[in-house]
Amino acid sequence: MRAILDAAAEEFGAAGYYEAGITRICQRAGVATGSFYTYFESKEAVFRALVADMSRQMREHVAPHILAAPDRLAGERAGIAAFIGFVRHHKAMYRIIDESAFVAEDAYRRHYVEIAEGYAHSLTQAFGGGEISDGDMMVRAWAIMGMNVFLGLRFGVWDESMSPDAVAEVAARLIGEGLRPR
Repeated sequence: MRAILDAAAEEFGAAGYYEAGITRICQRAGVATGSFYTYFESKEAVFRALVADMSRQMREHVAPHILAAPDRLAGERAGIAAFIGFVRHHKAMYRIIDESAFVAEDAYRRHYVEIAEGYAHSLTQAFGGGEISDGDMMVRAWAIMGMNVFLGLRFGVWDESMSPDAVAEVAARLIGEGLRPR
């Protein structure tokens, strides 16, 4: 199944959902079409599974970087850098997630809602530990996620000239200090 999901990521990333084909996914995976249908009943089914898989992979890649940091603000910096690094190796993720809004809207929502819920929970824990100020943690989660989505697009997909750490440093300073003049 892993080979099929990886091949589906390549195919959907290159061709888009509507132009992608099960036959080409199978060719990329090096499996017979019958093997595809052992795991998935349709192109939409593999696409939905791929959205969930990419979401899981991204969270599993980023979370350890955040958790290894000495405090939450350092964790934000580490998480942003890890996310941009992940995106640079999984550029198709943007096309796939964006298309899921039209192909499998429930999977699209689930991707973002699950991330936001986990993010808000971790921010609440950081507040409880005295690492960040009080506030609406769900709003904060969505705001930071929005920033990260566009940082990933700009510095992960479109242009790799700035290091993930440099981008993360600027973004983490914004998160920690805001825009208020000092």
